[in-house]
Amino acid sequence: MSENEILDTHLQELRRGTVVLACLRTLAVPGYGYGLLEQLGERGFDTDANTLYPLLRRLEKQGFLTSEWNTDEARPRKFYRTSAAGTRLAATLTTEFHAIAAAIASLPEE
Repeated sequence: MSENEILDTHLQELRRGTVVLACLRTLAVPGYGYGLLEQLGERGFDTDANTLYPLLRRLEKQGFLTSEWNTDEARPRKFYRTSAAGTRLAATLTTEFHAIAAAIASLPEE
């Protein structure tokens, strides 16, 4: 495995948990899967559909997202929105994220 591949693996692991938080916070305003994928990418949370859609289904099953189908347009879309439980989880995860970031910042860099 090359050094770049190893780095990519570590970066993927580091980002994995942050995508959950990014979804919960972004979906405070209802959105559909592909649109969310684009929004996350624009904000630096590069992920792919094979990761995002199972994550959305899991968060919905756990009660952190709600969903409804919009059939007003030619192509029906399932819109997701952060539930009250998801908002509480996002707040807790945000607090923990800041605590971890502060702890890392306090570590020596070399």
